[in-house]
Amino acid sequence: MFKSSHLDQHKRLFYLALPMILSNITVPLLGLVDTAVIGHLEHAYFLGGSTIGAMLITSVVWLCGFLRMSTTGLSAQTLGLGDLSKNLLILIRGVCLAIVIGIVFILLQNPFLDLALAVAGGSEKVQFYANQYAQIRIWGVPAALANLVILGWLIGNQQGKTVMWLLIATNVINIILDLLFVYIFHWQVQGVAFASLLAEYSAMLLGITLIAHHYKSALTKLGSDFRQLCRELFDKQVLLNYFQLNRDILIRTLCLQICFLFITFQGARLGDTVVAANAILMNFLLLISFGLDGIANAAEALVGEAHGKKNTKQLKLTVRIALFWSFIFACLYTLLFSTLAHFFLGIISDISSVITFAEQYLFWIILLPLVSCWCFLYDGIYIGLMQAKVMRNSMIIATFGCFFPLWFLLQGFGNHGLWAAFSIFMLARGATLAWHFHCYRKESI
Repeated sequence: MFKSSHLDQHKRLFYLALPMILSNITVPLLGLVDTAVIGHLEHAYFLGGSTIGAMLITSVVWLCGFLRMSTTGLSAQTLGLGDLSKNLLILIRGVCLAIVIGIVFILLQNPFLDLALAVAGGSEKVQFYANQYAQIRIWGVPAALANLVILGWLIGNQQGKTVMWLLIATNVINIILDLLFVYIFHWQVQGVAFASLLAEYSAMLLGITLIAHHYKSALTKLGSDFRQLCRELFDKQVLLNYFQLNRDILIRTLCLQICFLFITFQGARLGDTVVAANAILMNFLLLISFGLDGIANAAEALVGEAHGKKNTKQLKLTVRIALFWSFIFACLYTLLFSTLAHFFLGIISDISSVITFAEQYLFWIILLPLVSCWCFLYDGIYIGLMQAKVMRNSMIIATFGCFFPLWFLLQGFGNHGLWAAFSIFMLARGATLAWHFHCYRKESI
């Protein structure tokens, strides 16, 4: 693994992965800060309500994760081709689509929230605060979706440090506003929602400013002929291929969101304490997934570049190195939660019933890095290859062939059954993608 001829590729992976790991971790850390701020209020229904509300908005953003994934894969491949104009068109097209989708959700917010809250369940107070939170956050959806495109484009162009500083700056703004609105202005759940809303628009403006400054001459050249720019942006065949690619990623993401929403909604039906405890555990899960995604993000960019250059040797080497480091980081996460999970719980909440209940399920969080690291990495590989159909099929199998059947069989074990089904679901995702890549490697590459 560490032959001298391979060291440069290890360095390239780490050059991209380490900033991505640091920046990715700030996202769930922010969620933990939000949870900690609300978790120290008097009642569990504040945390339960904000969790349900955040999940409703987050599900919309994650459902549109195809914007980030397709942008990363396409921009990485055009980077390999050395076509800057085409690269920038991918960014502009993605941002336009993101804003349109965001506006549609704002226009349809009342029926969307009514239906989602009816499905979510929970006590009357959890429902009230979930609705209060979501009605504020939904106005930030256009910015949140545009940020997916911006981050995806930066990752595809191997600008990991820019992504890191952009996310760190945004999350610092969010945390400061969290503390200001909740502890100084006493806005409770509304304060956390407003903080996230303002942070999303801050991120969008900062990202656009950075890209416009760095690519000023190329963007000026593109905009000099507006009609030609529009023809290239809305070329019928290009748009058809773009929407077909995003359709498959959308189906894949929809299956994933169904599983996440099911865990949250099922917890709400089991009681306020359960949904609050699961909120903490889900934030731990996000901390794991976003951290491991740092290696996957680097693999996306490097695999996409190698695929664009048609350099099969470099592509295979990238996959081997990424697999090795994904396992190493998964072991580190397992060690981290084995030793510090109880400490983290005490920081996040001082509601004894929530902490006591959550402690019963820490085993699953300790196990998850080793179980799930493979699906994160192979997702990244297939994003770089832009083979969305394979990702779609893998997710459908894992969702409807593993998660729901296993939950049905294990539901007698309550919340443990839910987390067991989810763990096997994550393992199935990685196993099916790994099987396809190694059995059909020639067709994949």
